[in-house]
Amino acid sequence: MAASLCAQGDFKSTHIDGAMQRLTVFTGAERRRRWSLEDRERILMAAFSPGAVVTDVARRFDVSTALIYKWRQEARLLSVGFAPVMVTPEPSGRPEAVDGPSIVVELADGSRVSIGAGVSPTLAAAALRALRS
Repeated sequence: MAASLCAQGDFKSTHIDGAMQRLTVFTGAERRRRWSLEDRERILMAAFSPGAVVTDVARRFDVSTALIYKWRQEARLLSVGFAPVMVTPEPSGRPEAVDGPSIVVELADGSRVSIGAGVSPTLAAAALRALRS
């Protein structure tokens, strides 16, 4: 980005290839932005929603992708173990439930997640993906 410091101390930005470049100038002793917990949550939800691209969200909110991943890691450490869930109607022709779980996943903290045999393959795959992320 081509920008020069004028004698008055203002930044003057120029156009590169017809595209307007944005420049954020911080003045004073504090040179870093402080993101509220609500802002962080909003950015994380946008960045990790289905179909989202973290780089695109980072550009939209003018934040580093590394910071988004750092916030996600911090949120996981503070998490109490709940995750967003989307409930969909059950398809017809579902097989009858079998007694006992088919898959039991034991987590590092000692808790267990059981997935029954009657669960659709799509739901079981989604649950396992959620545990891995």
